Parts: sequence; structure tokens; C-alpha cells
Amino acid sequence: MTFPVSLNIEVAWGDMDAFGHVNNTIYFRYFESTRIAYMRTVEDRVIEPVDFHPVVASARCDYLFPVVFPDTLTGHGRVSRLGNSSFTMEYELTSRAQGITVAKGEATIVNIDLQTGKPQSIPQPLRDCIETLENSVQN
Repeated sequence: MTFPVSLNIEVAWGDMDAFGHVNNTIYFRYFESTRIAYMRTVEDRVIEPVDFHPVVASARCDYLFPVVFPDTLTGHGRVSRLGNSSFTMEYELTSRAQGITVAKGEATIVNIDLQTGKPQSIPQPLRDCIETLENSVQN
């Protein structure tokens, strides 16, 4: 699987729980950081302002191996489905210390109208940039 956006994430001592490994809730923060890096990459390519207000509608994580401090993870992100008002992001976290993928996840992101709170179409310029970014790693 190819990912157009990746970033390094330092595991903090405070990310661990009483069981001596990174707490399960922290993985969603790592995914969030990856999602923000992805959206910044996309939004840097959009020339005109767009009406985009993303909210997470659902999220899941498959925990493959425990992570402990110290470590550096690489968060990988991609859009695997682009709908009218929503898209699905896939994530993968790899551990530098272990040399393996330690978690995989996905989230459904919905663009909402701030006045009504209801879904609204993803603006075409943003859609075009997502498609261009995704196609850049497919070729």
C-alpha cells in the first residue's frame, strides 16, 4: 500500500500507561497528527479559499504490536475513498525501534455546513488536490 503523506512522531513518556506501553487512546492522537499533516499538504495546494469543515464521523484502530518509550513512529496517511461529502482515510504506524507496522486504522471524515451541522459537498478544488496527491503515488 502506498501513502502520499508520512511524518515522524516521537513517542512521549507520558503516552504510556500503567501497563508499560502506549495507551490505546494515544494511537488516535497519532492518527490525528497524520491526518492534519495530510490535510495541510492538500490545503497548501488549494489556491482559492474553500468551505471545508471536517469532522470525524467514525474511527477505528487495529493494534498489531505494543509500543514503548523511547521510539519514533512514522505515521502514514492516504485517502482510500472520496465520496460526495465524506472521505475515508487510512493510517499506518510503523515503529523505528521495532522495524514493523504496529497499528493500522481508518476514519471517515465528513465535511459539514457550520450553520446546519449537516453534511455538505467537498469543494471541487479540494477534491482535485486530494485526487492529484493520491495519483502521485499510484504512478
